[in-house]
Amino acid sequence: MVDADFLVIGSGAAGLSFALKVAEYGSVVVVTKSAVTESNTRFAQGGISSVTDAGDSFEQHIADTMAAGAGINDPATVDLVVRRAPELIKDLVEWGTQFDKKPDGTYELAREGGHTEHRILHHKDLTGAEIERALVEQVRRHENITVYENHFAVDLLTQHHLGEIVTKHSKKIVCFGAYVLDLATEQIETFRARFTVVATGGVGNVYATTTNPAVATGDGIAMVHRAKGTTQDMEFIQFHPTSLYDPGERPSFLISEAVRGFGGVLRLQNGDEFMHRYHEMGSLAPRDIVARSIDHEMKIRGDEFVYLDVTSRDAKDIIDHFPNIYEKCLSLGIDITRDWIPVVPAAHYCTGGIKVNLNGESSINRLYALGECSCTGLHGANRLASNSLIEAIVYADQAARHAIAHIGGVELQDGIPGWDDDGTAAPEEMVLITQNAKEMQQIMSNYVGIVRSNLRLERAARRLEIIWYETEELYAKTTPSKRLCELRNMITVGYLIIKQARSRRQSIGLHYSTDYPTSAS
Repeated sequence: MVDADFLVIGSGAAGLSFALKVAEYGSVVVVTKSAVTESNTRFAQGGISSVTDAGDSFEQHIADTMAAGAGINDPATVDLVVRRAPELIKDLVEWGTQFDKKPDGTYELAREGGHTEHRILHHKDLTGAEIERALVEQVRRHENITVYENHFAVDLLTQHHLGEIVTKHSKKIVCFGAYVLDLATEQIETFRARFTVVATGGVGNVYATTTNPAVATGDGIAMVHRAKGTTQDMEFIQFHPTSLYDPGERPSFLISEAVRGFGGVLRLQNGDEFMHRYHEMGSLAPRDIVARSIDHEMKIRGDEFVYLDVTSRDAKDIIDHFPNIYEKCLSLGIDITRDWIPVVPAAHYCTGGIKVNLNGESSINRLYALGECSCTGLHGANRLASNSLIEAIVYADQAARHAIAHIGGVELQDGIPGWDDDGTAAPEEMVLITQNAKEMQQIMSNYVGIVRSNLRLERAARRLEIIWYETEELYAKTTPSKRLCELRNMITVGYLIIKQARSRRQSIGLHYSTDYPTSAS
Protein backbone atom coordinates (compact mmCIF):
# COMPACT_ATOMS: atom_id res chain seq x y z
CA MET A 1 0.00 0.00 0.00
CA VAL A 2 1.21 3.49 -0.91
CA ASP A 3 -0.06 6.44 1.14
CA ALA A 4 0.04 10.15 0.36
CA ASP A 5 -1.76 13.33 1.26
CA PHE A 6 -2.29 14.06 -2.43
CA LEU A 7 -2.50 11.48 -5.22
CA VAL A 8 -2.15 12.92 -8.73
CA ILE A 9 -3.02 10.66 -11.66
CA GLY A 10 -1.40 12.10 -14.79
CA SER A 11 1.76 14.08 -15.48
CA GLY A 12 0.76 16.91 -17.82
CA ALA A 13 0.64 20.62 -17.04
CA ALA A 14 -2.46 20.31 -14.84
CA GLY A 15 -1.24 17.44 -12.69
CA LEU A 16 2.34 18.63 -12.24
CA SER A 17 1.46 22.25 -11.49
CA PHE A 18 -1.06 21.05 -8.87
CA ALA A 19 1.62 18.82 -7.37
CA LEU A 20 4.03 21.74 -7.07
CA LYS A 21 1.39 23.95 -5.47
CA VAL A 22 0.44 21.44 -2.73
CA ALA A 23 3.85 19.89 -2.09
CA GLU A 24 4.63 22.43 0.65
CA TYR A 25 1.59 21.22 2.60
CA GLY A 26 1.93 17.43 2.42
CA SER A 27 3.27 14.40 0.61
CA VAL A 28 2.46 14.08 -3.09
CA VAL A 29 2.46 10.96 -5.25
CA VAL A 30 2.25 11.36 -9.03
CA VAL A 31 1.18 8.26 -10.97
CA THR A 32 1.77 8.20 -14.72
CA LYS A 33 1.34 5.22 -17.02
CA SER A 34 4.36 6.04 -19.18
CA ALA A 35 7.34 8.33 -18.65
CA VAL A 36 6.60 11.47 -16.63
CA THR A 37 7.29 13.57 -19.74
CA GLU A 38 4.71 11.77 -21.90
CA SER A 39 1.47 13.75 -21.98
CA ASN A 40 -0.76 15.81 -24.24
CA THR A 41 0.96 18.90 -22.85
CA ARG A 42 4.23 17.93 -24.53
CA PHE A 43 2.51 17.83 -27.93
CA ALA A 44 0.94 21.31 -27.65
CA GLN A 45 2.72 23.37 -30.28
CA GLY A 46 0.95 26.69 -30.60
CA GLY A 47 1.05 28.31 -27.19
CA ILE A 48 -0.83 29.53 -24.15
CA SER A 49 -3.28 32.43 -24.22
CA SER A 50 -3.22 35.36 -21.81
CA VAL A 51 -3.88 39.07 -21.94
CA THR A 52 -0.40 40.55 -21.58
CA ASP A 53 -0.40 43.42 -24.09
CA ALA A 54 -1.71 46.89 -23.33
CA GLY A 55 -3.68 46.88 -26.57
CA ASP A 56 -5.62 43.79 -25.51
CA SER A 57 -8.23 43.44 -22.77
CA PHE A 58 -9.85 40.83 -20.56
CA GLU A 59 -13.19 41.74 -22.07
CA GLN A 60 -11.98 40.98 -25.60
CA HIS A 61 -10.45 37.64 -24.59
CA ILE A 62 -13.73 36.77 -22.87
CA ALA A 63 -15.70 37.78 -25.97
CA ASP A 64 -13.48 35.68 -28.26
CA THR A 65 -13.80 32.66 -25.97
CA MET A 66 -17.59 32.97 -25.82
CA ALA A 67 -17.85 33.43 -29.59
CA ALA A 68 -15.77 30.33 -30.31
CA GLY A 69 -17.84 28.34 -27.80
CA ALA A 70 -21.10 29.33 -29.49
CA GLY A 71 -22.17 31.19 -26.36
CA ILE A 72 -22.87 28.12 -24.24
CA ASN A 73 -19.69 28.53 -22.20
CA ASP A 74 -20.03 29.03 -18.45
CA PRO A 75 -19.58 32.82 -18.00
CA ALA A 76 -18.14 32.51 -14.47
CA THR A 77 -15.50 30.04 -15.66
CA VAL A 78 -14.53 32.17 -18.66
CA ASP A 79 -14.17 35.22 -16.44
CA LEU A 80 -12.10 33.30 -13.89
CA VAL A 81 -9.65 31.81 -16.37
CA VAL A 82 -9.15 34.96 -18.43
CA ARG A 83 -8.63 37.24 -15.44
CA ARG A 84 -6.34 34.88 -13.53
CA ALA A 85 -4.26 33.98 -16.59
CA PRO A 86 -1.58 36.69 -16.29
CA GLU A 87 -0.64 35.84 -12.69
CA LEU A 88 -0.48 32.12 -13.48
CA ILE A 89 1.76 32.83 -16.47
CA LYS A 90 4.14 34.40 -13.93
CA ASP A 91 4.16 31.10 -12.00
CA LEU A 92 5.20 29.23 -15.15
CA VAL A 93 8.00 31.70 -15.74
CA GLU A 94 9.17 31.39 -12.13
CA TRP A 95 9.29 27.61 -12.58
CA GLY A 96 11.61 28.12 -15.55
CA THR A 97 9.38 28.26 -18.62
CA GLN A 98 10.96 30.41 -21.34
CA PHE A 99 8.54 32.15 -23.66
CA ASP A 100 9.82 33.85 -26.82
CA LYS A 101 10.52 37.57 -26.52
CA LYS A 102 11.17 40.45 -28.88
CA PRO A 103 14.47 42.38 -28.83
CA ASP A 104 12.92 44.95 -26.47
CA GLY A 105 12.24 42.24 -23.88
CA THR A 106 8.45 42.11 -24.28
CA TYR A 107 6.72 38.87 -25.16
CA GLU A 108 6.39 37.99 -28.83
CA LEU A 109 2.68 37.34 -29.05
CA ALA A 110 1.07 35.22 -31.77
CA ARG A 111 -2.49 35.21 -33.04
CA GLU A 112 -4.47 32.06 -33.73
CA GLY A 113 -7.87 31.07 -35.09
CA GLY A 114 -10.79 32.75 -33.32
CA HIS A 115 -8.61 35.36 -31.57
CA THR A 116 -9.09 38.98 -32.52
CA GLU A 117 -5.80 40.03 -30.89
CA HIS A 118 -2.24 38.77 -30.61
CA ARG A 119 -2.26 37.16 -27.15
CA ILE A 120 -0.57 33.75 -27.55
CA LEU A 121 2.68 33.29 -25.63
CA HIS A 122 4.86 30.61 -27.18
CA HIS A 123 8.26 28.95 -27.29
CA LYS A 124 8.93 28.48 -31.02
CA ASP A 125 6.51 25.73 -32.08
CA LEU A 126 7.20 23.58 -29.02
CA THR A 127 5.40 25.53 -26.29
CA GLY A 128 3.87 22.52 -24.55
CA ALA A 129 7.20 20.70 -24.49
CA GLU A 130 8.85 23.76 -22.93
CA ILE A 131 6.21 24.04 -20.21
CA GLU A 132 6.44 20.32 -19.53
CA ARG A 133 10.24 20.50 -19.33
CA ALA A 134 10.14 23.24 -16.73
CA LEU A 135 7.47 21.51 -14.64
CA VAL A 136 9.20 18.12 -14.72
CA GLU A 137 12.49 19.66 -13.60
CA GLN A 138 10.78 21.30 -10.64
CA VAL A 139 8.87 18.15 -9.71
CA ARG A 140 11.95 15.92 -9.85
CA ARG A 141 13.88 18.11 -7.45
CA HIS A 142 11.06 18.52 -4.91
CA GLU A 143 11.58 16.30 -1.87
CA ASN A 144 7.86 15.99 -1.10
CA ILE A 145 6.91 14.68 -4.55
CA THR A 146 7.35 11.03 -5.55
CA VAL A 147 6.73 10.04 -9.17
CA TYR A 148 5.65 6.51 -10.08
CA GLU A 149 6.34 6.09 -13.79
CA ASN A 150 4.91 3.14 -15.74
CA HIS A 151 2.06 2.82 -13.26
CA PHE A 152 -1.48 2.61 -14.64
CA ALA A 153 -4.49 3.69 -12.57
CA VAL A 154 -7.13 0.99 -13.05
CA ASP A 155 -10.01 2.26 -10.90
CA LEU A 156 -10.82 4.83 -8.26
CA LEU A 157 -11.38 3.70 -4.66
CA THR A 158 -14.80 4.63 -3.25
CA GLN A 159 -17.31 3.33 -0.68
CA HIS A 160 -18.27 0.64 -3.19
CA HIS A 161 -14.98 -1.12 -2.43
CA LEU A 162 -15.83 -1.06 1.29
CA GLY A 163 -19.13 -2.80 0.67
CA GLU A 164 -21.16 0.37 1.26
CA ILE A 165 -24.04 1.08 -1.10
CA VAL A 166 -24.44 4.66 -2.28
CA THR A 167 -27.87 5.73 -3.52
CA LYS A 168 -29.39 9.04 -4.42
CA HIS A 169 -30.89 9.14 -0.95
CA SER A 170 -27.65 8.44 0.94
CA LYS A 171 -24.34 10.18 1.44
CA LYS A 172 -22.19 11.49 -1.40
CA ILE A 173 -19.66 9.24 -3.10
CA VAL A 174 -16.16 9.74 -1.67
CA CYS A 175 -12.82 8.94 -3.31
CA PHE A 176 -10.12 7.37 -1.11
CA GLY A 177 -7.42 6.85 -3.76
CA ALA A 178 -6.98 4.36 -6.59
CA TYR A 179 -6.00 0.84 -7.54
CA VAL A 180 -2.83 1.13 -9.62
CA LEU A 181 -1.20 -1.45 -11.89
CA ASP A 182 2.61 -1.61 -11.74
CA LEU A 183 3.45 -2.32 -15.37
CA ALA A 184 6.83 -3.82 -14.44
CA THR A 185 5.57 -6.36 -11.88
CA GLU A 186 2.04 -6.66 -13.35
CA GLN A 187 0.70 -6.37 -9.80
CA ILE A 188 -2.12 -4.05 -8.74
CA GLU A 189 -1.30 -1.94 -5.70
CA THR A 190 -3.52 0.16 -3.43
CA PHE A 191 -2.76 3.89 -3.37
CA ARG A 192 -4.51 5.74 -0.53
CA ALA A 193 -4.80 9.53 -0.40
CA ARG A 194 -6.61 12.29 1.42
CA PHE A 195 -7.28 13.97 -1.92
CA THR A 196 -7.07 12.50 -5.42
CA VAL A 197 -6.59 14.42 -8.66
CA VAL A 198 -7.50 12.98 -12.04
CA ALA A 199 -5.41 14.78 -14.68
CA THR A 200 -5.21 12.06 -17.30
CA GLY A 201 -5.52 14.12 -20.46
CA GLY A 202 -7.53 13.48 -23.59
CA VAL A 203 -9.36 10.76 -25.50
CA GLY A 204 -7.91 11.05 -29.01
CA ASN A 205 -7.16 7.36 -29.45
CA VAL A 206 -10.87 6.61 -29.43
CA TYR A 207 -10.59 7.68 -33.08
CA ALA A 208 -8.64 6.10 -35.93
CA THR A 209 -6.73 9.32 -36.68
CA THR A 210 -5.54 11.61 -33.90
CA THR A 211 -2.82 14.09 -33.02
CA ASN A 212 -2.77 12.74 -29.45
CA PRO A 213 0.02 10.51 -28.10
CA ALA A 214 -0.71 6.84 -27.46
CA VAL A 215 -1.37 7.51 -23.77
CA ALA A 216 -4.53 9.56 -24.52
CA THR A 217 -7.15 6.85 -24.00
CA GLY A 218 -9.63 8.65 -21.74
CA ASP A 219 -8.66 6.70 -18.62
CA GLY A 220 -9.68 9.34 -16.06
CA ILE A 221 -13.06 10.02 -17.63
CA ALA A 222 -13.82 6.30 -17.78
CA MET A 223 -12.74 5.73 -14.16
CA VAL A 224 -14.94 8.57 -12.92
CA HIS A 225 -17.89 7.29 -14.95
CA ARG A 226 -17.49 3.81 -13.44
CA ALA A 227 -17.36 5.42 -9.99
CA LYS A 228 -20.74 7.07 -10.75
CA GLY A 229 -19.27 10.55 -11.25
CA THR A 230 -20.79 13.13 -13.59
CA THR A 231 -19.52 13.85 -17.09
CA GLN A 232 -20.68 16.61 -19.43
CA ASP A 233 -20.37 17.85 -23.03
CA MET A 234 -18.61 14.72 -24.28
CA GLU A 235 -20.22 15.21 -27.69
CA PHE A 236 -17.92 18.17 -28.33
CA ILE A 237 -14.81 16.48 -29.74
CA GLN A 238 -12.51 18.95 -31.43
CA PHE A 239 -10.84 17.87 -34.64
CA HIS A 240 -7.72 19.88 -35.36
CA PRO A 241 -8.13 21.22 -38.91
CA THR A 242 -4.50 20.79 -39.90
CA SER A 243 -2.65 17.62 -39.08
CA LEU A 244 0.07 16.63 -41.52
CA TYR A 245 -1.24 14.25 -44.18
CA ASP A 246 1.05 11.24 -43.84
CA PRO A 247 -0.99 8.01 -44.06
CA GLY A 248 0.08 5.35 -41.61
CA GLU A 249 1.71 7.66 -39.05
CA ARG A 250 0.18 7.58 -35.58
CA PRO A 251 -0.17 9.96 -33.89
CA SER A 252 -0.69 12.39 -36.72
CA PHE A 253 1.84 15.21 -36.67
CA LEU A 254 0.24 18.51 -35.75
CA ILE A 255 0.62 21.57 -37.95
CA SER A 256 0.06 24.29 -35.38
CA GLU A 257 -2.83 26.74 -35.43
CA ALA A 258 -0.10 29.37 -35.21
CA VAL A 259 0.90 28.67 -38.82
CA ARG A 260 -2.41 30.12 -39.96
CA GLY A 261 -2.02 32.93 -37.46
CA PHE A 262 1.37 33.59 -39.07
CA GLY A 263 -0.26 34.07 -42.46
CA GLY A 264 -0.85 30.52 -43.69
CA VAL A 265 -3.72 30.12 -46.16
CA LEU A 266 -5.77 26.99 -46.79
CA ARG A 267 -6.02 25.94 -50.42
CA LEU A 268 -7.71 23.19 -52.41
CA GLN A 269 -5.51 20.87 -54.42
CA ASN A 270 -6.15 23.07 -57.47
CA GLY A 271 -4.70 26.03 -55.57
CA ASP A 272 -7.97 27.86 -54.86
CA GLU A 273 -8.52 29.49 -51.49
CA PHE A 274 -11.85 28.40 -50.03
CA MET A 275 -12.26 29.39 -46.39
CA HIS A 276 -13.69 32.84 -47.24
CA ARG A 277 -16.78 30.97 -48.49
CA TYR A 278 -17.41 29.61 -45.00
CA HIS A 279 -16.43 32.39 -42.59
CA GLU A 280 -15.55 36.08 -42.66
CA MET A 281 -12.25 35.35 -40.85
CA GLY A 282 -11.18 33.01 -43.66
CA SER A 283 -8.36 30.68 -42.67
CA LEU A 284 -8.39 32.20 -39.17
CA ALA A 285 -11.96 31.09 -38.44
CA PRO A 286 -12.61 29.04 -35.28
CA ARG A 287 -11.41 25.46 -35.44
CA ASP A 288 -14.82 23.78 -35.66
CA ILE A 289 -15.71 25.78 -38.77
CA VAL A 290 -12.31 25.24 -40.39
CA ALA A 291 -12.34 21.48 -39.73
CA ARG A 292 -15.91 21.10 -41.00
CA SER A 293 -15.16 23.20 -44.08
CA ILE A 294 -12.10 21.11 -44.96
CA ASP A 295 -14.09 17.92 -44.37
CA HIS A 296 -16.87 19.16 -46.65
CA GLU A 297 -14.49 20.15 -49.45
CA MET A 298 -12.66 16.81 -49.25
CA LYS A 299 -15.92 14.86 -49.41
CA ILE A 300 -17.45 16.71 -52.37
CA ARG A 301 -14.18 16.56 -54.33
CA GLY A 302 -13.05 13.10 -53.29
CA ASP A 303 -9.71 14.49 -52.10
CA GLU A 304 -7.74 13.02 -49.21
CA PHE A 305 -6.23 16.32 -48.10
CA VAL A 306 -6.05 20.07 -48.70
CA TYR A 307 -3.02 22.35 -48.59
CA LEU A 308 -1.78 24.92 -46.11
CA ASP A 309 0.32 27.58 -47.82
CA VAL A 310 2.68 29.75 -45.79
CA THR A 311 5.15 30.46 -48.61
CA SER A 312 4.22 34.15 -48.77
CA ARG A 313 6.23 34.74 -45.60
CA ASP A 314 10.01 35.16 -45.42
CA ALA A 315 11.80 31.79 -45.37
CA LYS A 316 14.02 32.71 -42.44
CA ASP A 317 11.03 33.86 -40.38
CA ILE A 318 9.18 30.63 -41.14
CA ILE A 319 12.08 28.46 -40.00
CA ASP A 320 12.68 30.63 -36.92
CA HIS A 321 9.05 30.45 -35.80
CA PHE A 322 8.37 26.81 -36.73
CA PRO A 323 11.66 24.88 -36.58
CA ASN A 324 10.03 21.62 -35.47
CA ILE A 325 7.37 21.72 -38.18
CA TYR A 326 9.99 22.70 -40.76
CA GLU A 327 12.24 19.75 -39.88
CA LYS A 328 9.37 17.26 -39.78
CA CYS A 329 8.03 18.30 -43.18
CA LEU A 330 11.53 18.41 -44.65
CA SER A 331 12.02 14.78 -43.58
CA LEU A 332 9.12 13.96 -45.93
CA GLY A 333 10.51 16.04 -48.77
CA ILE A 334 8.33 19.08 -48.10
CA ASP A 335 10.12 22.43 -47.76
CA ILE A 336 7.45 24.62 -46.16
CA THR A 337 9.29 27.79 -47.22
CA ARG A 338 8.60 26.82 -50.86
CA ASP A 339 6.06 23.97 -50.80
CA TRP A 340 2.46 23.79 -49.66
CA ILE A 341 1.80 21.49 -46.70
CA PRO A 342 -0.76 18.68 -47.20
CA VAL A 343 -3.11 18.68 -44.21
CA VAL A 344 -6.20 16.83 -42.98
CA PRO A 345 -8.38 17.13 -39.84
CA ALA A 346 -7.66 14.72 -36.97
CA ALA A 347 -9.20 14.09 -33.53
CA HIS A 348 -7.43 16.52 -31.24
CA TYR A 349 -9.16 17.71 -28.08
CA CYS A 350 -11.96 16.61 -25.76
CA THR A 351 -13.89 19.76 -24.90
CA GLY A 352 -16.13 17.95 -22.40
CA GLY A 353 -15.18 15.56 -19.64
CA ILE A 354 -15.58 15.19 -15.88
CA LYS A 355 -17.86 17.98 -14.69
CA VAL A 356 -16.18 20.22 -12.10
CA ASN A 357 -16.97 23.42 -10.22
CA LEU A 358 -14.82 26.55 -9.96
CA ASN A 359 -12.51 24.74 -7.51
CA GLY A 360 -11.95 21.82 -9.85
CA GLU A 361 -14.08 19.55 -7.64
CA SER A 362 -15.89 16.69 -9.35
CA SER A 363 -19.26 15.32 -8.22
CA ILE A 364 -17.28 12.80 -6.12
CA ASN A 365 -16.05 14.13 -2.80
CA ARG A 366 -12.26 14.50 -2.34
CA LEU A 367 -11.76 14.04 -6.09
CA TYR A 368 -10.59 16.84 -8.39
CA ALA A 369 -10.41 16.69 -12.18
CA LEU A 370 -8.02 18.99 -14.02
CA GLY A 371 -6.90 19.64 -17.57
CA GLU A 372 -8.36 18.05 -20.67
CA CYS A 373 -10.18 15.27 -18.82
CA SER A 374 -12.30 17.86 -17.01
CA CYS A 375 -15.27 19.93 -18.16
CA THR A 376 -15.05 23.37 -16.57
CA GLY A 377 -17.43 25.11 -18.94
CA LEU A 378 -14.65 27.32 -20.32
CA HIS A 379 -14.83 26.03 -23.88
CA GLY A 380 -18.57 25.72 -24.43
CA ALA A 381 -19.25 24.03 -27.75
CA ASN A 382 -15.77 24.61 -29.15
CA ARG A 383 -12.37 25.36 -27.62
CA LEU A 384 -10.70 28.62 -28.60
CA ALA A 385 -7.12 27.98 -29.71
CA SER A 386 -4.51 27.93 -26.91
CA ASN A 387 -7.09 28.26 -24.13
CA SER A 388 -6.50 24.72 -22.86
CA LEU A 389 -3.05 25.11 -21.31
CA ILE A 390 -4.06 28.22 -19.39
CA GLU A 391 -7.24 26.47 -18.24
CA ALA A 392 -5.12 23.62 -16.86
CA ILE A 393 -2.79 25.98 -14.98
CA VAL A 394 -5.58 28.15 -13.56
CA TYR A 395 -7.69 25.22 -12.39
CA ALA A 396 -4.68 23.44 -10.90
CA ASP A 397 -4.18 26.54 -8.77
CA GLN A 398 -7.88 26.72 -7.86
CA ALA A 399 -7.90 23.05 -6.81
CA ALA A 400 -4.65 23.39 -4.88
CA ARG A 401 -6.00 26.32 -2.90
CA HIS A 402 -9.18 24.42 -2.09
CA ALA A 403 -7.41 21.19 -1.10
CA ILE A 404 -4.89 23.00 1.10
CA ALA A 405 -7.71 24.80 2.90
CA HIS A 406 -9.53 21.55 3.68
CA ILE A 407 -6.80 18.98 4.25
CA GLY A 408 -6.89 19.43 8.03
CA GLY A 409 -10.24 17.71 8.31
CA VAL A 410 -9.49 14.70 6.08
CA GLU A 411 -7.89 11.39 7.07
CA LEU A 412 -6.75 8.35 5.10
CA GLN A 413 -9.45 5.69 4.83
CA ASP A 414 -8.93 2.42 6.71
CA GLY A 415 -10.27 -0.98 5.76
CA ILE A 416 -9.67 -0.79 2.02
CA PRO A 417 -9.32 -4.30 0.59
CA GLY A 418 -6.53 -5.30 -1.77
CA TRP A 419 -7.24 -5.97 -5.44
CA ASP A 420 -8.98 -9.30 -5.97
CA ASP A 421 -8.06 -11.08 -9.20
CA ASP A 422 -8.68 -14.66 -8.11
CA GLY A 423 -9.81 -16.88 -10.95
CA THR A 424 -8.34 -14.70 -13.70
CA ALA A 425 -5.56 -15.50 -16.14
CA ALA A 426 -3.55 -13.85 -18.89
CA PRO A 427 -5.47 -13.43 -22.19
CA GLU A 428 -5.08 -16.42 -24.48
CA GLU A 429 -5.10 -14.30 -27.64
CA MET A 430 -4.02 -10.65 -27.82
CA VAL A 431 -5.90 -10.32 -31.12
CA LEU A 432 -9.14 -10.21 -29.10
CA ILE A 433 -7.98 -6.87 -27.69
CA THR A 434 -6.31 -5.36 -30.76
CA GLN A 435 -9.15 -6.20 -33.14
CA ASN A 436 -11.81 -4.75 -30.84
CA ALA A 437 -9.72 -1.59 -30.50
CA LYS A 438 -9.49 -1.18 -34.28
CA GLU A 439 -13.21 -1.78 -34.74
CA MET A 440 -14.04 0.73 -32.02
CA GLN A 441 -11.83 3.38 -33.62
CA GLN A 442 -13.38 2.83 -37.06
CA ILE A 443 -16.90 3.05 -35.62
CA MET A 444 -16.12 6.34 -33.90
CA SER A 445 -14.35 7.85 -36.92
CA ASN A 446 -16.98 6.84 -39.46
CA TYR A 447 -20.14 7.50 -37.46
CA VAL A 448 -19.22 9.94 -34.67
CA GLY A 449 -16.70 12.21 -36.39
CA ILE A 450 -16.81 15.79 -37.66
CA VAL A 451 -20.27 15.36 -39.24
CA ARG A 452 -22.93 13.16 -37.63
CA SER A 453 -26.53 12.12 -38.07
CA ASN A 454 -29.09 10.35 -35.90
CA LEU A 455 -28.76 7.27 -38.10
CA ARG A 456 -24.98 7.19 -37.77
CA LEU A 457 -25.15 7.63 -33.99
CA GLU A 458 -27.74 4.88 -33.66
CA ARG A 459 -25.62 2.50 -35.70
CA ALA A 460 -22.50 3.43 -33.71
CA ALA A 461 -24.31 2.70 -30.44
CA ARG A 462 -25.39 -0.75 -31.63
CA ARG A 463 -21.95 -1.69 -32.92
CA LEU A 464 -20.17 -0.40 -29.82
CA GLU A 465 -22.50 -2.30 -27.52
CA ILE A 466 -21.37 -5.58 -29.04
CA ILE A 467 -17.71 -4.69 -28.51
CA TRP A 468 -18.49 -3.58 -24.94
CA TYR A 469 -20.07 -6.94 -24.06
CA GLU A 470 -17.14 -8.84 -25.56
CA THR A 471 -14.58 -6.71 -23.73
CA GLU A 472 -16.34 -6.87 -20.35
CA GLU A 473 -16.58 -10.65 -20.67
CA LEU A 474 -12.84 -10.79 -21.39
CA TYR A 475 -12.06 -8.40 -18.52
CA ALA A 476 -14.00 -10.53 -16.02
CA LYS A 477 -11.84 -13.58 -16.64
CA THR A 478 -8.52 -11.93 -17.51
CA THR A 479 -5.75 -10.52 -15.35
CA PRO A 480 -5.81 -6.73 -15.97
CA SER A 481 -3.24 -5.42 -18.42
CA LYS A 482 -2.57 -1.93 -19.73
CA ARG A 483 -3.91 -2.67 -23.22
CA LEU A 484 -7.06 -4.36 -21.94
CA CYS A 485 -7.78 -1.57 -19.45
CA GLU A 486 -7.17 1.08 -22.12
CA LEU A 487 -9.58 -0.66 -24.49
CA ARG A 488 -12.18 -0.83 -21.74
CA ASN A 489 -11.72 2.88 -21.04
CA MET A 490 -11.90 3.89 -24.71
CA ILE A 491 -15.13 1.96 -25.17
CA THR A 492 -16.59 3.74 -22.12
CA VAL A 493 -15.56 7.11 -23.53
CA GLY A 494 -16.99 6.22 -26.93
CA TYR A 495 -20.27 5.32 -25.24
CA LEU A 496 -20.37 8.67 -23.43
CA ILE A 497 -19.65 10.60 -26.63
CA ILE A 498 -22.42 8.78 -28.48
CA LYS A 499 -24.92 9.05 -25.62
CA GLN A 500 -24.41 12.77 -25.12
CA ALA A 501 -24.34 13.41 -28.88
CA ARG A 502 -27.73 11.71 -29.21
CA SER A 503 -29.08 13.97 -26.46
CA ARG A 504 -27.86 17.15 -28.19
CA ARG A 505 -30.71 17.77 -30.63
CA GLN A 506 -29.13 20.70 -32.43
CA SER A 507 -26.07 21.47 -34.51
CA ILE A 508 -23.78 23.68 -32.51
CA GLY A 509 -20.02 24.09 -32.30
CA LEU A 510 -18.20 20.79 -32.55
CA HIS A 511 -21.42 18.77 -32.68
CA TYR A 512 -22.67 19.04 -36.25
CA SER A 513 -25.61 16.88 -37.24
CA THR A 514 -27.21 16.70 -40.66
CA ASP A 515 -30.57 16.26 -38.89
CA TYR A 516 -30.67 19.64 -37.17
CA PRO A 517 -30.36 23.29 -38.24
CA THR A 518 -26.96 24.87 -37.74
CA SER A 519 -26.59 27.22 -34.78
CA ALA A 520 -24.16 30.12 -34.96
CA SER A 521 -20.61 29.32 -33.86
